[in-house]
Amino acid sequence: MGKKERTEKKEKPLEKMTTKELKDLALGLQGIHGVHGMNKTELVSAIKEVRGIADEKKEAAGDMRETKGKIQGLKEKRAQAIEAGDQKSMTILRRRIARLKKKTRKAA
Repeated sequence: MGKKERTEKKEKPLEKMTTKELKDLALGLQGIHGVHGMNKTELVSAIKEVRGIADEKKEAAGDMRETKGKIQGLKEKRAQAIEAGDQKSMTILRRRIARLKKKTRKAA
């Protein structure tokens, strides 16, 4: 690997860049105004818009509400299983609730 190859680096993904790096990048692009007043998420979305990159959403708000509704339903079933003393059902429901909570945290 030559010296020139080592100095040429690929650009980091926008989400991994620091705010300072994003501001420097945005200042070099035409069509973005008010760079110094923007926060990181605003900078990333503005740069993606100028570059024509589609901004994909992880999970829609409707899906989040649906997931939280499922969690509430499972909690009610778990409370019934606790009253009935059904240990196996309690364990299964607890794991399902935990799995759904992880999904909501990743989506946020």
